[in-house]
Amino acid sequence: MSTSRWGAGFSAVSRFVGEIEAAAANSGTLRPGYVLAGDEVFLLDRCRTAVLKAFVPADLRDFSLSELDLASTSIFEVLDRAQTPSLMAPFQVIFVRNVRQLYTRGSKKEEFAELDRYFKSPNPQALLIFVADFVRITSDTRRMDMEDKTRFERLQETLGAHCGMVELARVTDEDAMRWAVSTAQAEGVKLEPDAARELVDALGADMMLVASELEKLLLYVSGRIGAAVDGRLAEPGPAGLKGRITLGDVETMVLGAKQRSLYELTDAISAKDRPRALGLLHGLLNSSDAGEDAAIGHLYMLARTFRQMLVIQEKNVRDTRAIWQALWQGFRIPPFAAEDLIRQARRYKNRRELTRALRLVARADVELRSSPPDKRLVLERLVYDLAGEAKASSPLFASAQLSFEA
Repeated sequence: MSTSRWGAGFSAVSRFVGEIEAAAANSGTLRPGYVLAGDEVFLLDRCRTAVLKAFVPADLRDFSLSELDLASTSIFEVLDRAQTPSLMAPFQVIFVRNVRQLYTRGSKKEEFAELDRYFKSPNPQALLIFVADFVRITSDTRRMDMEDKTRFERLQETLGAHCGMVELARVTDEDAMRWAVSTAQAEGVKLEPDAARELVDALGADMMLVASELEKLLLYVSGRIGAAVDGRLAEPGPAGLKGRITLGDVETMVLGAKQRSLYELTDAISAKDRPRALGLLHGLLNSSDAGEDAAIGHLYMLARTFRQMLVIQEKNVRDTRAIWQALWQGFRIPPFAAEDLIRQARRYKNRRELTRALRLVARADVELRSSPPDKRLVLERLVYDLAGEAKASSPLFASAQLSFEA
């Protein structure tokens, strides 16, 4: 699709994906490294998917893909891994997370000098992807927070001197609607304008949720799950399209999604109700067509919700009017969840309890990305720990990947 009418985030991803695909087809040049700058997880996932599809064969995944975190691995070890040819795979892809560790206190002269040395003679059989999700890039860069602007400029001056910069700017409501309409049309379904607006508004323009609910709506109108709802198949659509999604369809399906959303799960967790929390988790996993393969998506939403609660707590939000000022565009919540989330945030006594929850989620994220034998068990253990009281003797894996800590 043409990106001339799309916002900065989608356009940047389109250019990046095009470059990756061209390099994989030997019709373009691949840079030795890229910086995925921004915390728009939906766009980050699109970039990641493109890289894996192009350079990580399924049968060589264990040998050709590395996930390294600078909270536990030094940049020297990362570059040593990149420089060392793999005996088992012809090409290596290395995702480097927690990049903010390069920009903490201290000059980090040795670290950046080592980066300069590597990129002067990079390994052509390795690709470094730096995930800089500690920067929030607004859809209109002129309105970026001064701290985020400073962080981004620092990224450009350092890693950007050697790597391609991919700006994962926040998705606007209009772009979210365009994406939903375009995606539905590609599946032969017309998404009516008022239905697209309701879908985006109801989910707070959260692209991960919008994508998930649109997938259910497409199944609904195709008749594959329509009978389970009310026995009605999709209405006939315009010529060339096999169906249409109406406002009524969105109200029916999204309301159903609300009832089994993660906000109920975080409600049980914040109330320290372990039996209810585990029951809701099982309900989420069982209701998802992807089953335990949807674990990363559930984990993302848990992290996002706890980050929202942390902001609500720190800014002392007491009512729904103030919540829209506290949470910026692209980080807002569906209107139906506002009061619930404020109540949940107030159950936590201090910042420490919420950052503990974020660290637990970060640890589970690392486990899930390490191909565990049972993803469901990882989530069950996470929810069990989240719904319990903190133990001073239980050190947690610390990661800024999913944490809101500065």
